[in-house]
Amino acid sequence: MRKFSQGDIIRIDGFKNQLFVIVSKNAFIKATGVFHVCPILKGLHPGPIHIVVQGRNGTEGTVVCEQIKLIDPAARSCSTGDSLNYEIIMNISDTIQGIFEYD
Repeated sequence: MRKFSQGDIIRIDGFKNQLFVIVSKNAFIKATGVFHVCPILKGLHPGPIHIVVQGRNGTEGTVVCEQIKLIDPAARSCSTGDSLNYEIIMNISDTIQGIFEYD
């Protein structure tokens, strides 16, 4: 199985022309063999839980942090095309964590 990492921008078989970013920690991916992703949409306005990103290879869009999905790459074919830098990954992770914090 291919190695996937936090911050990878991927395509998932069955989601036509849709990009996703892997948001799970690398330790989680290694321990479970699955990972969480959020979709990257084009033309969506930024907001508190919609983070504008640009990949290292130029991929652009807005990560929709509230739309978290669990993916098993053994069950779905996934391919990596780009990745995000660490600062953007931290911003996305902080946003997702903020959704689930207690009041």
